[in-house]
Amino acid sequence: MTATVKARTSPRRRAARRTPWGVLQPVVALAAVVLLIGMPLWIVVVTAGKTQAEALNPNLALPATWQLAENVSAVWEQGRVSAAFFGSLLVMVPAVIGVLVLGSLASWVLARRTTRTNAVLYALAISGIVLPPAVVTIVLLLRQLGLAGTAVGMIGVYMGMYMSTVIFFVTGFVRTIPHELEEAARVDGAGPLRVFRTVILPLLVPVLSTATILICLYVWNDVFYAFFVVGGRLDTLPLNLFQVASAGLYLDNWHLIFAYVVLMSLPLLVVFVVAQRKIISGITSGAVK
Repeated sequence: MTATVKARTSPRRRAARRTPWGVLQPVVALAAVVLLIGMPLWIVVVTAGKTQAEALNPNLALPATWQLAENVSAVWEQGRVSAAFFGSLLVMVPAVIGVLVLGSLASWVLARRTTRTNAVLYALAISGIVLPPAVVTIVLLLRQLGLAGTAVGMIGVYMGMYMSTVIFFVTGFVRTIPHELEEAARVDGAGPLRVFRTVILPLLVPVLSTATILICLYVWNDVFYAFFVVGGRLDTLPLNLFQVASAGLYLDNWHLIFAYVVLMSLPLLVVFVVAQRKIISGITSGAVK
């Protein structure tokens, strides 16, 4: 039966591939990727490798002489990049770890206890995806708590902002995990936290990897909320770039600005290359399940 169906559908699929659209579809997709992603990346890299005179008007042309290493070195020495780099890590690492741990625990409870109260709580939890946080309210609340201008306050802001994303990703994934796995662990005498740590958490690695890279991307590149919460008291990479560019240090020095962007993007690029298999696995698992 299956072989007969395949034999019937196979010629149709082959015919569809022979149509003009079937031939042009991969070409159009590749052209869209090149235009939307490839060209901006190319402009950033080639401009970062040019001299100041060549970079006055950023374009697609190659530099006469590559000096990317010299520009990156100048940015590192003049732009306080090392302090901003550690400032970004100081904020991002605790925020990501905290939101993943608390968000996955909350998702486990919301997925397993199907009550009306939990349904309302889940709706409220994921509402943060579509409802942007009010920066004025955030700043006033942090001042009342004495956390304005501190790394702890910034970590709390990021955790609150992206908790909805983690709950949305993880709750649907947990619902696909069989209850029998948890029941077997409870029969062996495991408590709730041990069940989560030994049974649920290892199964969440793909989806948590996807959430991790997304949240790291948001936090690493954020300048808006960092400007209002810790601006002037703690340097992060995007906030530092904004400050030095506004102060005139990089005025008309587009080669240094783009070199800074390249330098700022390298850590996340390395993380993505290392974890790309788990990231793709998490995305496809969520789509299928």
